[in-house]
Amino acid sequence: MTLKSLTNEEVEKFSQRKNAKAIAVSNFLSTMGGQTYEDACGNLEMDAHMYKWNSATVAAIRAGILLASSKTE
Repeated sequence: MTLKSLTNEEVEKFSQRKNAKAIAVSNFLSTMGGQTYEDACGNLEMDAHMYKWNSATVAAIRAGILLASSKTE
């Protein structure tokens, strides 16, 4: 299943979560449209490890991926 792109407002909402790295959340969520759910989750895991993202950043991105996957139905 292909993820739908999130709106700017949706991305901004996730970027503003407490202790999340806003730039990382915004960049990731803004560019994931068109990926599959599985690919987005895999990319999240790789990026989180590579860039040493904190748990709040990972949680915000994961929530954005879930919202994008629910928009496809």
